[in-house]
Amino acid sequence: MATSLICGRLTASLRTSGARNTISSACKVNLTGKSLFGGHVSQPQPPHVQQQQRNLSLHEYMSIGLLKEAGISVPAGMVANSSEEAYAVAKQIGSKDLVVKAQVLAGGRGKGTFEGGLKGGVRIVYSPEEARDISSQMIGRKLYTKQTGEAGRICNQVFICERRYPRREYYFAITMERSFQGPVLIGSSQGGVNIEDVAAENPDAIVKEPIDIVEGIKMEQAVKVAQKMGFPPALVNEAAETMVKLYNLFIKYDASMVEINPMVEDSSGIVMCMDAKINFDSNAAYRQQKVFELRDWTQEDPRDRQAAKADLNYIGLDGTIGCLVNGAGLAMATMDIIKLHGGTPANFLDVGGGATAHQVTEAFKLITSDRKVQAILVNIFGGIMRCDVIAQGIIMAVRDLDLKIPIVVRLQGTRVDDAKALIAASPLKILACDDLDEAAKMVVKLSEIVSLAKEAQVDITFQLPI
Repeated sequence: MATSLICGRLTASLRTSGARNTISSACKVNLTGKSLFGGHVSQPQPPHVQQQQRNLSLHEYMSIGLLKEAGISVPAGMVANSSEEAYAVAKQIGSKDLVVKAQVLAGGRGKGTFEGGLKGGVRIVYSPEEARDISSQMIGRKLYTKQTGEAGRICNQVFICERRYPRREYYFAITMERSFQGPVLIGSSQGGVNIEDVAAENPDAIVKEPIDIVEGIKMEQAVKVAQKMGFPPALVNEAAETMVKLYNLFIKYDASMVEINPMVEDSSGIVMCMDAKINFDSNAAYRQQKVFELRDWTQEDPRDRQAAKADLNYIGLDGTIGCLVNGAGLAMATMDIIKLHGGTPANFLDVGGGATAHQVTEAFKLITSDRKVQAILVNIFGGIMRCDVIAQGIIMAVRDLDLKIPIVVRLQGTRVDDAKALIAASPLKILACDDLDEAAKMVVKLSEIVSLAKEAQVDITFQLPI
């Protein structure tokens, strides 16, 4: 994510509309899973919202494993699932100068705090016994960082690796950037720090080199980046070769980002990648099944798993009005009009163009699993999607879930008259409205009424017509 922020700041390529801001200002993404290395795949979660993203992120030790397979120099290390395993791993590595890293997919691990009071998710230890002791205070406990917020994130594993002593630290990444219409290499002489701060305070310290995705990376491009990053002349070629290997890995695994922070000149005089973060484009899941099928849900919001099972595009937000819409653009417009009338959307939920009645029911389950939801707005424009199918799903969901909160339904398009007839014939309290503006006003008012009633600890019953 840091890489995309850098590109956005330096190229002014981020063009957001009001609809996009409804989502992007409120949330970040989170998909998780297991990897080829038998570990977990996940992504950091922001302080107050979880949101799906179009990429899948690997734990550090799994990314390091991929780098090692690609012939890139990395610190020697192994993953441990228990404190006793950590002890055995530390003895196997054979060094008394080790680092224990909590495998939690959130930024700021080093400054985080564990349940139980342990400070820091990255700790230096000097013996296998100390590795065992520190690991016992990490594994099975939640780590709280700026990115996890109060929810925290469970630590199921630790990465035990040898401690290395860098002479200089650099930042290097490869990401897909729209303004370059393809991959771009990003480098900086300032590594091992928050690169977002470097990009904001000193944009000239960031080096960018676009790569033609058809022709691929050229050695001279990598050499130029290495030189601009400030690698000593004796190490420029070695650094460039490392960059070429990272680019080949980036292409091979359909990555959306490879981030190395820091890439270092080691005290032994070699170029080494000390840490790695790799994100994978979920559109390539059919090619990268070994990664995408091994998903660890312990690091995810349960709603994300529920949405994935039902094949729904869902993003949890922090408002009180649930939204069920078909089409991403219409969903964002619906969220905007709710905000326009003083309400706050509780989610982004796109059922897609081919949703079934069952999927609509699952969508309602997903929306109402959020206890903050006080009312629901259904906004469907039937093109490929038939309105009567949506109506059947709504009726089924309201009946099966015994929903008590008000539901406003606005349907237009294919078989809309059949849909209206189904809703009118049902004994359920579903409010139909043809005009989107009026529907938004109605759902905002109803949400306010429910909120006030809850504050006063009284029950309310809605009767039709209102």
